[in-house]
Amino acid sequence: MTRAAFIGLGVMGYPMAGHLARAGHQVMVFNRTRAKARAWADEYHGTFAETPGDTAKDADIVFACVGRDDDLRDVTLGEGGAFAAMKPGSVFVDHTTASASIARELASEAKKKNFGFIDAPVSGGEQGAKNGQLTVMCGGDEEDYRKAEPVIAAYAKRCRLMGPTGSGQLTKMVNQICIAGLVQGLSEGLSFARAAGLDPFAVVDVISKGAAQSWQMDNRHKTMLEGHFDHGFAVEWMRKDLAICFAEAERNGASLPVAKLVDRFYSDIEKMGGSRWDTSSLFALLEANKEKH
Repeated sequence: MTRAAFIGLGVMGYPMAGHLARAGHQVMVFNRTRAKARAWADEYHGTFAETPGDTAKDADIVFACVGRDDDLRDVTLGEGGAFAAMKPGSVFVDHTTASASIARELASEAKKKNFGFIDAPVSGGEQGAKNGQLTVMCGGDEEDYRKAEPVIAAYAKRCRLMGPTGSGQLTKMVNQICIAGLVQGLSEGLSFARAAGLDPFAVVDVISKGAAQSWQMDNRHKTMLEGHFDHGFAVEWMRKDLAICFAEAERNGASLPVAKLVDRFYSDIEKMGGSRWDTSSLFALLEANKEKH
């Protein structure tokens, strides 16, 4: 089994690191909130360290799942960061949803120190992390990927190398662009069904067996109709991801009119106090606007 380190024990990282431990890997963790690292170590019979560097120094593979580009740069290149401690031949696997540019920056730094770097953002949300059913999209060298993929399998239902460094992050951008349109479409459909006097649950039962079916429809229509949004992937994080998409689109010339429209709707939800609501709260915005008319 592999000596692994895991940096970042948020709603995704905590269960992902847990799956590594359950699979028999020797896992040491780091989290900025020490109490959470201690709780993880107690639950999974692992160990925790005081800095990312201490966590990474003896590891064959170092995983990270933090919030933003700056957080990632801090735990890798900052004081006590992982990169100064990693041993030659090891691999750093970044599960953060971040920019392709920081992936390339960190891969270059890793190469100077003779270890590998894989950008490996995930899809599947908190539920997928808990169930070990994440989709992992990777960018980097094939040799490094071959080292990492069997270990990633502890919490992935699908893992694929998409191309050179940055390709994982670019693929995740495609994922978020598609989700934005899907959730808005589902929200509009459910709102229309209610306005038309239909039973929206019955409508979904029928149309989910046809071309309109999606993960969002299967997993979110009930909570949307019941007005429950205190779960899942937060609006503020989706807006962070979409901002990354928009910045990349400025560079590559892609047009994202629907994604930009949905981002404006998410901005309205934040004004309603819903920055921590699930992304399916687009339905709540439509219903609130309906009440005004």
